[in-house]
Amino acid sequence: MNSYIQNYTERLKYALDQEAMGLIPELGEALKNAWYQKGTVYICGNGGSAGNAVHLANDLIYGAGMRVGLGLRVEALSANPAVITCLANDLGYDEVYAQQLRVKGETQDVLIVLSGSGNSPNVVKALEVGNQLGMITCAILGFSGGRCKDLAQIPIHFPVNDMQIAEDLQLIVGHICMQWLCEVLVQDEESKSANGRFIA
Repeated sequence: MNSYIQNYTERLKYALDQEAMGLIPELGEALKNAWYQKGTVYICGNGGSAGNAVHLANDLIYGAGMRVGLGLRVEALSANPAVITCLANDLGYDEVYAQQLRVKGETQDVLIVLSGSGNSPNVVKALEVGNQLGMITCAILGFSGGRCKDLAQIPIHFPVNDMQIAEDLQLIVGHICMQWLCEVLVQDEESKSANGRFIA
């Protein structure tokens, strides 16, 4: 067991040293802008990535804004089983996220796709629709990055051939953004208050 622990942690450390970490600030800025513009952040994925989408939606709705009172407007597109099964049954599984975005997505909203391979047709179509709608699109990816790497405006791609590590990285990126937002939103609000008092 100890060798597995060491091997896993070494692979995770390797992933965290990749250039993909340098793109996290772009995602953070997109999320901060969505907060100020009252835009919505949509997150989607399959399997463990679908669970991570729900997890990160919780973090951004509450955790990112708990010090200023309100977090971001966030929706995990994987969270409603009635919608997912309806769209999968009537339109096909490839459309379960794309169709939701066609109905709800707006220009300057943010879409975050979570995927190991980056090739699942439903997340590929989600990015295509997000781009068509003028959304800010991001993908957090493993393996080769697949088609999503080329479609996302912010492709945070970790070239690791391990699904569990790839899923861990999705949460790590999300948690980094959440903690940063928790601090920066407070700083911005304090700065605005201070400037207001100065002007008065």
